[in-house]
Amino acid sequence: MAKITAAEVNKLRKATGAGMMDCKNALVEAEGDFDKAIDVLRKKGQKVAAKRADRDSSEGAAIAKVNADNTAGVAIVLGCETDFVGKNEKFVALANDLAEQALNYNTKEEFLASDFNGITVAEKLTEQTGVIGEKLEITAFERIEAPYVGSYVHINKIAALVGLSAKVDKADVLVKDVAMQVASMGATTLSYKDFDADFIAAETEARIAVIEKENEELERLGKTLKNVPQYISMAQLTDEVLAKAKEDAKAQLKAEGKPEQIWDKILPGKMERFISDNTTLDQEQCLLDQNFIKDEKINVAEYVASYGDVTVTGFKRATVG
Repeated sequence: MAKITAAEVNKLRKATGAGMMDCKNALVEAEGDFDKAIDVLRKKGQKVAAKRADRDSSEGAAIAKVNADNTAGVAIVLGCETDFVGKNEKFVALANDLAEQALNYNTKEEFLASDFNGITVAEKLTEQTGVIGEKLEITAFERIEAPYVGSYVHINKIAALVGLSAKVDKADVLVKDVAMQVASMGATTLSYKDFDADFIAAETEARIAVIEKENEELERLGKTLKNVPQYISMAQLTDEVLAKAKEDAKAQLKAEGKPEQIWDKILPGKMERFISDNTTLDQEQCLLDQNFIKDEKINVAEYVASYGDVTVTGFKRATVG
């Protein structure tokens, strides 16, 4: 039997991340051959991975990385089974190393097939499944390219990327603020202009039905009823719709006996309220139309415009779970 030294065990442990006893046993089985010992550990990982293939990798670490000239960024989630492993220092370090490598690839498939210290990323995940004893996989891979790219990561649970049309003064501050908005508010699209007309129609019908159902219960309890909106997106607020809303507001002011000479001071607020009440879909799902989290008096589009001639070209979000 080959004599296994502590130095050899430590070298294998550093190379694979496996436990001391697993490394020693692998070296014994491989009769001291370092490369064969690595293969032994990989085969163990394959067996563990096969057994845990149907497990749910709902925990893990979300990581975002941006290249040196801020023109490309990637966000990945290294998934595992438990929050305990997801918070482990070595696991998070592995996730960071993988994210750095992911920067060089355009797709998840290219990334998984790429070389990672002599083996593919996919093989590394299998190897570490054997080491850790939990199913490991890349559950999210998002990439963005733009004249200026920035990122924000929230406690390794949400990673966000944002692309800007230009590198303006203090672009780093702007892009981080918008990425923070993406992470915290979960927009699904950039603007209401991206919505399909059929989607808006179906969503309007569904939302009205939900509110009407809730109002039935509120009425039964003698509580204040919720406003039932006619519309839910700026895409529906045509010039004709807005003109009618303005006329309705004037009629209301007249019925309330408000002097006509003060209507101009009141109407802007009423129209603002009308638009707010009838664009709930935009506020929930459209990044530029959401209230800015650091100043809810303005929306994200207005905040971006305050930096000059720059626009948001796109965003991505990767989340654990």
